[in-house]
Formats: sequence, structure tokens, C-alpha cells
Amino acid sequence: MSAVRVDPAGPLRGEVIPPADKSVSHRAALLAGMSSGTVRIGNFLDAADTNSTLAAVKALGAQVSRDGDRIVVHGVGLRGAAQPSGVIDVGNAGTLMRLLPGWLAGQKERVFVLDGDASIRRRPVDRIAVPLAQMGARIEPTGERFPPLTVTGGPLRAITYELPVASAQVKSCVLLAALLAAGETTIVEPEPSRDHTERMLTLAGVPVRRDGSRITVGGIDELQLPDELIVPADPSSAAFWQAAATLVPGSDITVLGCGVNRTRTGFIEILRRMGGIVEGALEDPVAGAEIERGEPTSDLATRAAALRATTVDAHEVPAAIDELPLVGLLGCFAEGETIVRGAEELRVKESDRVTAVVEALNALGGDAVATPDGFVVRGSGGLRGGRIDSGGDHRMAMLGAIAGLASREGVEIVGMDAAAVSYPGFLQDLARLR
Repeated sequence: MSAVRVDPAGPLRGEVIPPADKSVSHRAALLAGMSSGTVRIGNFLDAADTNSTLAAVKALGAQVSRDGDRIVVHGVGLRGAAQPSGVIDVGNAGTLMRLLPGWLAGQKERVFVLDGDASIRRRPVDRIAVPLAQMGARIEPTGERFPPLTVTGGPLRAITYELPVASAQVKSCVLLAALLAAGETTIVEPEPSRDHTERMLTLAGVPVRRDGSRITVGGIDELQLPDELIVPADPSSAAFWQAAATLVPGSDITVLGCGVNRTRTGFIEILRRMGGIVEGALEDPVAGAEIERGEPTSDLATRAAALRATTVDAHEVPAAIDELPLVGLLGCFAEGETIVRGAEELRVKESDRVTAVVEALNALGGDAVATPDGFVVRGSGGLRGGRIDSGGDHRMAMLGAIAGLASREGVEIVGMDAAAVSYPGFLQDLARLR
């Protein structure tokens, strides 16, 4: 396990292209595998999680190759997934673990076992097992809640399913199963969550109807994606540079080609509310572009700024779920008390991120307290520095590095190699901006 020390930095300046969007890359590879044609995917994220998705669709019979900077996937068709001889290894990819069973549930008379690393085995899958079972699939988690997960495909029926909490992963799992079900399936969201799956299905010609909080999709014969998909730069990865530019005095960083899908820009809106300076065009968070247009992008410039505390409420959480740890970090440098609530989902990420964030900030000289559904951070004028363990969580590893840049004494991060899950070139980009 690697340990890396990140010392305080002077002004950070320059342009950076974050890695490709992890969420969109997962979906592009998975839906290409489900498609009946050949799909070329540009700017696909070359990282551990997304490579697990490529390996999974290949294990299910799809042909996967590389052509220059493109990934080429020749799919097996919506109902053509082969039963592999062994376990499908999802690695550390929680998105894959929760989306793939939606497709596999409709593969009649075939049995699939999904497993992953130690972190995956701690992440519950009961929230996908419940709706899939209602649709007629046989879903068997270990201990009724955790991976390894056995999926026995069968004929599926349409349902109306109300999500207990806003979750793009659970929603997407049900949407994929709906493609194989008889009738029309409706999903009711308590709050809007990432809509990458809906956009990609629409690009494939699937009728996706949204009526307020209700999303309806009917069964289809085949899935036919466009010949080419381009993945935008990841807003969740870009958020680390936006936080760094805000916290390190004199900094000015421009992120190029960043995805600005309205369901992913919650962090920028929170940062601006705290006094952060982020310039660039965002998709309208209320109306937005029609999903038929795919994924919007923009260059975003962030400059150093003084911060004030804020409160993040439950309705804001889905659009900023992966960036909420950074909100906690910003809170250490803000004037006042920063509160995040309605974020129970953080407790079932790669780690219990509520506990992980609070322990990390306190270890570095912050003043943070965990709550059942989030955390409270009291602005303490910044962070002293110290030592933290990523716990194998890529976002905690990168948070530690950004904390080191803005701290007074620097931060040693144990397990910095976890960043490769979503951002293999993170340390190289950091070195270029210093």
C-alpha cells in the first residue's frame, strides 16, 4: 500500500483535462454490450472500475477491442448474454455491481454470480434485489444483503417502483430490466438523480417518458446505440481541482471539456453559494437541455476565494453525492458551520464516507462531527495537516491530497494508489499545476 506526502503549495495555475466521466463510461460499455451492433466509444475512462465493466461484458460474450483512442464493442444483443463459466468479477466497481443485474435478470434460464473485492463485499445490494424480485427475477445476495450476488434470469414483468431514496444506480438497474420486461415499467424518484442512463437510452431510440418524478420505459426487442459515443470529462474528478483552486491562495485552474449535466453540477452550485468563483456555462438545473442531446460539456475556470459556511439539504444531495466529502473539506476553511444532511447514501459508498470524512478532517486538525445522515463541520481557519488512510477509497485518497495542498504542514496519505480507481493520472496532474 503506497503512502504519498503532499506538502502545502503556492498558487496552482494552468489547464487540466480530468479523466473521462466514470458514470458515463460504465454505461457506455454496458449498453454497448447489450446492443445488437458495433459501438465505438471515444474518451473511455481507462481505470480499474471501468475496465471491470469491459471485462464483464466480454465475459458475457461481447467482443471488446481497442482502435487507437477508441474502445470498440460488438454487443451480444439485449437477450444474448452468455452464461460465463465462472464468477463475474466487478472488482471495486459498485456501479457495475448494481447496474449489471438489471440486464442479467432478463436472461432466461441462465445463472450469473457477481463478486468483487473486499470493499464490494461490504456494499449492500438489497436495494436492487427488491425491485428485480418484484419483476420476477431470482436474486440471491449473500446474507440477504451483500455480494457475492447470484442472479437467475427469467421472464420479467413490468412494475411501478417507488425508490426509497434517490439513487441513480438503483434507478438504472430497474431501467435496464424494464427493457426486457413485458409492459411498461414506471420508476418514481423522491428527488432527481443522475440521468445518464435515460440520456443514453434515448440516444438508442428507446422511448423514455418523464412526468415529474415518474420515469416510464417499456420493453423492447433490441437495443441499438449510435455507432459512436463520446464520453465527457468527469465532473466528480474536476471537483477536486475546483476545491484546490478555491482553497490555495492565488490559484486559477481551468478544467477543459467538463460534463455539466444538470444532475451532476450540485457541487459547483454549493461552491458558488459558499463564495467560490467558478466561471463557465452550466446546464439549466431546472429545465436543462432535452436528454435527446446527450451529455453537455463546458470549460470551467475556478479562482481562489474566501468561503462562508452553508447547509446542504436532502434535495441537493443526489446532484452532489460524490463531491460531498469535498464540501466537508471546504467547510474547514469557511466562516461558520457547514452542515450536510439527508446524505445517508454516503454510508454505503466505497467506504462509510460519513465516518471516513469526519475522521480524516479531525485527524488533520479540523472540527467535524458525524450525524446519522451527514456531518457538521465548524470552520477552524483551515487545517494543520497530518496523516490519513484512504481505506481503499479513491475519493478519500484524492481529498487527502487536496487537503495537503491547502494545509499548513502537509498531509501524508496512506493508500494513495486507490486514486487509480477513477483518476490514474491524478498525481501527475497535481504536479503540473504546482
